[in-house]
Amino acid sequence: MHIHILGICGTFMGGVAQLARAAGHRVTGCDAGVYPPMSTQLEASGIELIEGYGAAQVDLQPDCFVIGNAISRGNPLLEEILDRGLPYVSGPQWLADHVLRGRWVLAVAGTHGKTTTASMLAWILEDAGLSPGFLIGGVPRNFGVSARLHGALADSPFFVIEADEYDTAFCDKRSKFVHYRPRTAVLNNLEFDHADIFGDLDAIETQFHHLVRTLPRQGLIVANGGEASLGRVLARGCWTPVERFNVADGWRMTGDDATGALHLMRGDEPVATTQWSLSGEHNRANAVAALLAARHVGVPLEQGMAALSRFENVKRRMELRGTERGVSVYDDFAHHPTAIATTLAGLRRKQATGRILAVLEPRSNTMKLGVMKALLPDSLVEADRVFCYAANLGWDAAEALAPMGEKASVADELDALIAGIVREARAGDHILVMSNGGFGGIHGKLLDALRR
Repeated sequence: MHIHILGICGTFMGGVAQLARAAGHRVTGCDAGVYPPMSTQLEASGIELIEGYGAAQVDLQPDCFVIGNAISRGNPLLEEILDRGLPYVSGPQWLADHVLRGRWVLAVAGTHGKTTTASMLAWILEDAGLSPGFLIGGVPRNFGVSARLHGALADSPFFVIEADEYDTAFCDKRSKFVHYRPRTAVLNNLEFDHADIFGDLDAIETQFHHLVRTLPRQGLIVANGGEASLGRVLARGCWTPVERFNVADGWRMTGDDATGALHLMRGDEPVATTQWSLSGEHNRANAVAALLAARHVGVPLEQGMAALSRFENVKRRMELRGTERGVSVYDDFAHHPTAIATTLAGLRRKQATGRILAVLEPRSNTMKLGVMKALLPDSLVEADRVFCYAANLGWDAAEALAPMGEKASVADELDALIAGIVREARAGDHILVMSNGGFGGIHGKLLDALRR
């Protein structure tokens, strides 16, 4: 089969492209921005890329066009496809029909922690010799790629997928994850997000219940028992066994960020202990969810805990990008106020000395709309100084951060932002950059400026 993918350089669609190529299909694709690192990965896989969405691409005559959810009506190639009545399908639907069908799908859903938890789960299965395939919205350092069809065992039935609640495509406004039909599902947490898609939290809960309705009776739901929103989702109707974590009398994880100790508990009873390199309550909760999901496919909890000691985290999750003149620069994907707060708290516990300089780019659609702006001051309370990049915002970042007083600075120009950070930084400081985008290469620019 020849498929032509519209929006191929996005993380999800790029992963679909690589899986399709690994399955033996001919893959071509286009995007408005064809650039590394995704373009390099795709071209190395033998995938031909085209810059832009010219209507003439219909002359490639693929068997099917696969449409990414970044593609909207008015796109010239999409309009040509529709006018000619050519075959097309969404990315999640193509994945469900051609990769996931017949496999034991382990799906990880939630507002926060999907990428990290899915990466942990894939690694636990890999460490146990189960050779899972996976599609993850980041790059697990244990694997070095965000997607693969399978590991060493070509007939492995297991596939781990990051199950996103964002909408599927221009023609399908259901959440992506309803297409995946998992047998094991992790429901990590659930808060309001994606304000460009959902009107309120209840609308997102409805989509999560659509996912719950697709699970079989012999499946398993691993749910965060501390989330009232997930309790409401399951109360709407559930036909699948549920194992809850993050509850005092059930499964939970304790640990010490300073030493890296990790203790799996059931109530007050210790079950297993290990050492690992991650920090923060959120990552300990992620770990419990991954362990319970892996146990559903046969990996004992003690074996899973041992695998976590060898887990190397995900790129852009508290990733140390370098140190210059005693100042450390970290990169993190946090962009929702809850994720910002937990990321800062994790770094604070791990680095007991030195100031934290938080650098924030409110880049997600929800943040650009200003829906979460009132929550920002409280989410940044653990930082000693805050620097916010306010370009292209539809709201006044300085006004939103005014409750923080002189602790917060706002800049509309990247160079000015970097200059302000470097003026403030001193030996022993930790600069934590938080954005769900490339942020203009700020990490390298900061390190260069500190070096000079």
